[in-house]
Amino acid sequence: MDNLEAEPGLDLSAGPRDILATPFALSRSPILTTSAVTTERQLGKPPQPPTLNTTTTTMANPLDTDAGSELFSSYEAELKLVQADLNQKLDQIPELSGEPRKAAISQAERALEEANELLDQMRLEKSNIPSSARTKINQRFRNHETDTDSAKRRLANLSNDRAALFGARYADDPNAGDVQLEQRQQLLSGTERLDRSTQRLRDSQRLANETEDIGASTLADLHRQRHVIDHTHETLLQSEGYVDRSVKTLKGMARR
Repeated sequence: MDNLEAEPGLDLSAGPRDILATPFALSRSPILTTSAVTTERQLGKPPQPPTLNTTTTTMANPLDTDAGSELFSSYEAELKLVQADLNQKLDQIPELSGEPRKAAISQAERALEEANELLDQMRLEKSNIPSSARTKINQRFRNHETDTDSAKRRLANLSNDRAALFGARYADDPNAGDVQLEQRQQLLSGTERLDRSTQRLRDSQRLANETEDIGASTLADLHRQRHVIDHTHETLLQSEGYVDRSVKTLKGMARR
């Protein structure tokens, strides 16, 4: 007991068991608790297990706060934008016909697919939200599901309107619609082939123009080379004349 260092409010004259039972010692001096167990062993007494501080510390669960629904809210905000864009396209489709209507329907279908993907992400995320906050989340999720299903049905009705898609004359004879559609597809196929042929002709014309440019450049080079050759020939003729005169001069000097 001599090695024990006194702490304020602790009576060192008490026995080891009294020290172990002292809440103040347990809360303020873990070293003193270990020394007390060692002292019991030195006295031949069976060591008593140290009394643990059972004070419960309450830890904050991050899912108990609004942070757990942040990802859900992010998906929800994105879904609202997609649904607004989808509804706008659905409002425009009745005013269109023919190819513009088909294009608008395709855009609406892509927006609907994106909305369903966001709903799947929200369905997975809401399972991670605490039960206490899940009631409102479930209600909001069901509202979005209802809106998306309504848009899906509306798009299906607009897609099935053959008169608006292919023209009013197809609605007069529904049985002839398939034949007329096949003829239309054949016409489109012929138009595509004609476009491809036209494009090949344009490519051939472009290649011919490039070849013509290359030929013109080659002719210009040949013309310059001919000019150089002519100039060289004239120079050689002049040189030959000079050589002839020089030879005559040398012969005259030799006769003298």
